[in-house]
Amino acid sequence: MIVRYLRVSSFDQQTDRQKVNEKDYDMMVEDKCSGAIPFAERNGGKQILTYLEKGLISELSVHQIDRLGRNLRDILNTIHLFTEKGVCITFTAQGLRTIDSDGKPNPIATMIISVLGVVGEMERNLSKERTMHGIQIAKAKGKYLGRKSGSAESTLDFLSKPKNKKALELLKKGYKSVEVAQIIGVHPNTVTKVRKLGFVS
Repeated sequence: MIVRYLRVSSFDQQTDRQKVNEKDYDMMVEDKCSGAIPFAERNGGKQILTYLEKGLISELSVHQIDRLGRNLRDILNTIHLFTEKGVCITFTAQGLRTIDSDGKPNPIATMIISVLGVVGEMERNLSKERTMHGIQIAKAKGKYLGRKSGSAESTLDFLSKPKNKKALELLKKGYKSVEVAQIIGVHPNTVTKVRKLGFVS
């Protein structure tokens, strides 16, 4: 069975760009969560690993490396696990295969994946640094005031936010807090607050 793995970081994002040549795959598994979450802890990742353990997967296809994850160590650990099972992971955008046609691990692909993984981590860290730097400059100029001291967001305003509203809907449907956080792409503490204010047991 050839499985196509799709991932976007938040519930609002779409996976259409990753759904190419759908007829080439026996199944598509989708995650809507941060790439920083280990593959084995994602709902879709768990599903795929279950199939892997049962020997049902012959190949895993991923659009590009950062869809598998944003943490280099986790990416390499996932690739190692699949390689031990003799299952190739293909990254279609980069044209990389972790196992050659002769069934042997592809060392060149592993090297390229490592380099691109490091670059991805650096981009993610630089983005965070630029955001923090921008906030510091804005604060210095008095343009970033944040929430006024003593002010508080009303329960209605909080629960009316699109992501929080969706979180409440999923919680009421019986989803676990950790699942909701992964699906929507919010911090678990936010889901806990939604559960509390939304009176979900």
